[in-house]
Amino acid sequence: MAYDLEEQEQIASFKAFWARFGNIILWVLIIALGSYAGYNYWNSHKRNQAVEASALYDELQVSLAANDNAKVQRIAGDIQKKYEGTAYAQMAALGAAKTAFEANDLKTAKAQLQWAVDKGNDEYKAVAKLRLAGVLLDEKSYDAALKLLNDSFPAAFSAEVSDRKGDVLVAQNKLAEARQAYTAAYAAMPKENPGRQLVQVKLEAIGGSVPAEKDATAADEAKAAA
Repeated sequence: MAYDLEEQEQIASFKAFWARFGNIILWVLIIALGSYAGYNYWNSHKRNQAVEASALYDELQVSLAANDNAKVQRIAGDIQKKYEGTAYAQMAALGAAKTAFEANDLKTAKAQLQWAVDKGNDEYKAVAKLRLAGVLLDEKSYDAALKLLNDSFPAAFSAEVSDRKGDVLVAQNKLAEARQAYTAAYAAMPKENPGRQLVQVKLEAIGGSVPAEKDATAADEAKAAA
């Protein structure tokens, strides 16, 4: 079928447009499709990693229950090496540190905790720093423990940090500072936290006392009366 003049002009215009911009359009499409394929591959790879890491972590849990430190360290090392970017690697480091500590292998315990400090997210890093400070306390490395505890922590860990600082300061016989730390820990802990009573015992054992708590009901009644 012969094209009329208007159609021929449209075809000519399209050919001119394609000659000018065709290669650019093709490259944009190639990049977009490549990016989409890469995105799907990355998501699939991450899912596969999570499944594989989960299976290894289940094996680690069995070894933890059996208190098999050597096997725990081996499995934790595999998870950290192959699946460093997953939460399982951070959990494995904390578990491996626990069994090492119980086996009196403080060097390995510190190495695992330091791995979590270096590689973990904010929450796991905070837990690792608290536990590492506890190991340093047992080693009588008081200054190193306090330096670690003076590092930044998420606000949710303020009570635990103050409590651990109190322990270190008591070991240094700095009782006035220890009382301040325990008082801060007690104040920061919710009433339902079972650790609060332990902090109170430690505080009173060094001559301190917990701050008096206001009676919320009486306070409300006073406000209403006013």
